[in-house]
Amino acid sequence: MTLIQSTGFFNNSYISTGDSILLSVQAATPPLISRVISYLSRRSDLVWDLVLEHLWLVIVSIGIAIVIAVILGVFISYYSGPAAVVLTICQVLMTIPSMAMLAFMVPFFGIGFTTGVMALILYSLLPIVRNTYTGIKEISPAVIESAVGMGMTEWRVLTKIKIPLARPVIMAGIRTATVMIVGIAAIAAYVGAGGLGSLIFQGISRSNEPMIIVGAIGVSLIALIFDFILSWGERKLIAVGKTGEEKK
Repeated sequence: MTLIQSTGFFNNSYISTGDSILLSVQAATPPLISRVISYLSRRSDLVWDLVLEHLWLVIVSIGIAIVIAVILGVFISYYSGPAAVVLTICQVLMTIPSMAMLAFMVPFFGIGFTTGVMALILYSLLPIVRNTYTGIKEISPAVIESAVGMGMTEWRVLTKIKIPLARPVIMAGIRTATVMIVGIAAIAAYVGAGGLGSLIFQGISRSNEPMIIVGAIGVSLIALIFDFILSWGERKLIAVGKTGEEKK
């Protein structure tokens, strides 16, 4: 029996020339981009729900982290002793691998959204605490002395002088932390936190390339959008600060 290989629409197709029996036919695989578009059109509702879950996970985490980290940064700006300890602890937390951090959280908070939020908060602390501390400490002592000489209380100096002048630096820390945890939030899906990471992990387990690519592109786009918005806010704060200095 003689076999010839087909070179037309079929790939690796072998057809018998003696008795015309089709032995093996493998249809040509559509291009990856076509499969990704097809998956998006079929599962757009699922993808959109996961995008919203991812956004909610990031927004809740960074919102809580900002409150905690700014308070810590302001506190250590007044006390040099605790400053070294707090910054060192935050640096150590940053060095812990994501999977290890999530696994450590599970016994305390169980599987689910809360575990992901707690891990993301801990990862967000260092950039915001450090930038808050640095932004306040870099304010010229002459400015602080002038405010005190005018009879301003320490609380008014903090709220009217220190925080406003340090805002661009604080915003830079918030921007760094937000973009960073967008990616880590994808790993948090491993402990049931939801988000686009679920799509990526399911795609890996099923060897489904479109699922993996849709999840990865979604996470990347969210990070880029947050970076654009926060960088715009940072520039606006810098411009406001310069305008204020010119008026003075």
